[in-house]
Amino acid sequence: MATMNAPMTDRRHLGERRVSVSGKQSTLSTLDWIAMTLLIIGGLNWAMVGLFNVNVVATLFGIQSAGTRLIYLLVGLSALYSIYLSFKMSSRH
Repeated sequence: MATMNAPMTDRRHLGERRVSVSGKQSTLSTLDWIAMTLLIIGGLNWAMVGLFNVNVVATLFGIQSAGTRLIYLLVGLSALYSIYLSFKMSSRH
């Protein structure tokens, strides 16, 4: 007697399922990855300041040194760029 279950399909024979709706894959550029990395560094630094009162960037580069100010500037620019990127990505959908 045959069962009423649907036949099993071997998943290895199915096509690729990771296709975006518009047909284009949304990939991040090198600038996007750099901005994301700097935002993560900045966020982890603020977490250390909030939790342990330790500013890792200032500890590594010196308080109010040119290196510290440069890192803070790059993190801030990354935040502004990420705002632009989020609007650009949301307009696609």
